[in-house]
Amino acid sequence: MDFPRIRQIPKGYLLAGCLLFVSYEICLALSLGYAATRHQAIEVGMVNYLWPSLTILFAILFNGQKTNWLIVPGLLLALVGVCWVLGGDNGLHYDEIINNITTSPLSYFLAFIGAFIWAAYCTVTNKYARGFNGITVFVLLTGASLWVYYFLTPQPEMVFSTPVMIKLISAAFTLGFAYAAWNVGILHGNVTIMAVGSYFTPVLSSALAAVLAQRPAVVLVLARRANGLRRFPALLAGDTSWLK
Repeated sequence: MDFPRIRQIPKGYLLAGCLLFVSYEICLALSLGYAATRHQAIEVGMVNYLWPSLTILFAILFNGQKTNWLIVPGLLLALVGVCWVLGGDNGLHYDEIINNITTSPLSYFLAFIGAFIWAAYCTVTNKYARGFNGITVFVLLTGASLWVYYFLTPQPEMVFSTPVMIKLISAAFTLGFAYAAWNVGILHGNVTIMAVGSYFTPVLSSALAAVLAQRPAVVLVLARRANGLRRFPALLAGDTSWLK
């Protein structure tokens, strides 16, 4: 994707998009980082997956998206499905969920706020971008923000190797392509259909993790042992000794 001509991008979309996109990425990363256990990370993921429902709701309220009464049971069914998938074999225990929220309130709060922020980003992009795609700028600003966090906080030493670089490049390519495709879909597609289709994400993620890793998702292990984002650079650098 070419670097956009910033002067041609609508000022309101550029400023709001930057603020919302960067804020969401930081909220998501920190919500997982501050989760104290694997179960908390799963529950944080369920909270974050409120965003497809909120995106549909915002599209109806603010963008004039037409719908009918079937949207209500459809959204409820989708939410139940996400909770079912993310709950895994252990299922959902509401007493434990309430206890986890009281022990790690910041993690759940960030995930909850992040869901609203991403829904707002999708709504703003669809309504105000006027066909201009600023995702390249937003991703660069997100990267810069996380690097600022890295340099301002104590971090373990990075150790680079060929396998680590291959994984890093693969992850960067995948995430970049995903965000680019999502933005194109928001600009030129049906936001409601996209939001509904995104409910397949936790299912596909679980299946991919089971096939490729045959172990708990790395992000959940990271959340279990991390203190904020302190362990994230070590993971990227290939230091997995602390996972054991």
